[in-house]
Amino acid sequence: MLAELRKSWMFYVGGAASLALVIGLTITANAAERARVWKDASGKFEINAEFVKLSGSVVTLKLRDGKSIDVPLDKLSSTDRDIAKRKAELQLNPKIDTPVATKKEEAVAVSTSLDWPQWRGPNRNGASAEKGLLKTWPASGPKLAWQVNGLGRGYSSVVVADGKIFTLGKRSGGTALIALNFDNGEEIWSCPVGGGQAPNGTPTYADGLVYAIAFDGDMVCADAKTGELKWRKTFTRDYQGKMMSQWGYSESPLVDSGMVICTPGGRQAMMVALNAKTGEIVWATGVPELGNSGKDGAGYSSIVVSNATGVKQYVQLVGKGVIGVSAKNGLLLWSYNRVANNTANVPTPLVSGDFVFCSSGYGDGGSALLRIARQGTQMMAQEVYYKRANETQNHHGGMVMLGDEIYMGHGHNNGFPLCLDWKSGRDRWRPGRGPGRGSAAITYADGHLYFRYEDGVVALIEANENEYRLKGQFTPPSVNDKGWSHPVVSHGKLLLRDQDVLMSYDISEG
Repeated sequence: MLAELRKSWMFYVGGAASLALVIGLTITANAAERARVWKDASGKFEINAEFVKLSGSVVTLKLRDGKSIDVPLDKLSSTDRDIAKRKAELQLNPKIDTPVATKKEEAVAVSTSLDWPQWRGPNRNGASAEKGLLKTWPASGPKLAWQVNGLGRGYSSVVVADGKIFTLGKRSGGTALIALNFDNGEEIWSCPVGGGQAPNGTPTYADGLVYAIAFDGDMVCADAKTGELKWRKTFTRDYQGKMMSQWGYSESPLVDSGMVICTPGGRQAMMVALNAKTGEIVWATGVPELGNSGKDGAGYSSIVVSNATGVKQYVQLVGKGVIGVSAKNGLLLWSYNRVANNTANVPTPLVSGDFVFCSSGYGDGGSALLRIARQGTQMMAQEVYYKRANETQNHHGGMVMLGDEIYMGHGHNNGFPLCLDWKSGRDRWRPGRGPGRGSAAITYADGHLYFRYEDGVVALIEANENEYRLKGQFTPPSVNDKGWSHPVVSHGKLLLRDQDVLMSYDISEG
């Protein structure tokens, strides 16, 4: 199939001032298999070309007409710089893509993208496949690459895709979905989402579109390149949605199989699947009474995908506990009520094979490992173990499963570092408070955990199942509010959102 590329790109050739203008290339299907779209650092220009080589700091690309162009590496977008380096590595060592994986590497190997396109990363598990990152930090912390203001209020984290950063913020005119240039933080566009209080949820990028949910349940789909609004829904109006308590919708929608799956919290629409392009409803999940613990409505968690017992399903922590919903038709497959608390159920569940690990904070939450089983057409959640809230609870900073271990911050309003064997529930280590105070939001990359504490302290902790090893800590220059926004690692950068401020730190070894 022919595809017409009618884009312009001014190339800086060999570092000289001369410019080559390439317009209207026609790409055949065979050429497209070898070629890809390359973008410049500004995100304004792109071209379809085939990678030839990387010589020093210059990338050679071959155009459709067979001509070659030399482009300085630093003129490409961050994503394309990484791709060029990776292709150059593969030319030198074709076997580089098939190493023997460690348990930790296997845990993050579902997607090797260096983008962070959705909540908790490419695989929704809080783990990055990134390599070549700093193993220790100086006393002052890693180098601050840039800092920008003007994002508005909110605890939203960020996502990274297509050379852009996407986030949500409450500005004077209401809540906005915002796109920034990854390389310098400059704003590219903003799209109004809705009113209500400052947002908590994080956007989701998929297939050139961005999806976001505001505090009051307004949900939008926007074009990732231009910010043009594609469609809008409102959970309370369209699905009679309800939150379990007062802190507003905080979900980051899941995009899967051409659908957007989200959690309005209505009795007849606890979860809904919408056509990703049009917003039209595909199915809705009705729920019966799920138990005595917790409260009716949606929780503050986000959906993950499981294939327990060979059945594709969407797992979510709602107001009344954990549920599993058929990806095919939205039918409720199973539920587990005991882990729910009556205030706010927050952490995104962890899935592995037929197992689900879930946790919630406050005095009546706790943690549980569930084995999803099937008898005929019926599915059920079998409790392998349950740990009371005073034993093990994750408040709202999230958990990371690596191999046989789970790493988290434990305690209500606390982020005491904890490593436990998820199959048995036994502690591997639990050193006490740790370097910061308050709840800790965590992310994993390249053998290390990034703990971001409520008081602003950011810590680098080795993901070592045998002992607790602190490898560095620092306090960023901006601490405007509680450091609840989850840290993001993407393309050699550590991104920290602090209300109106976004900071980008260079954590690459190179």
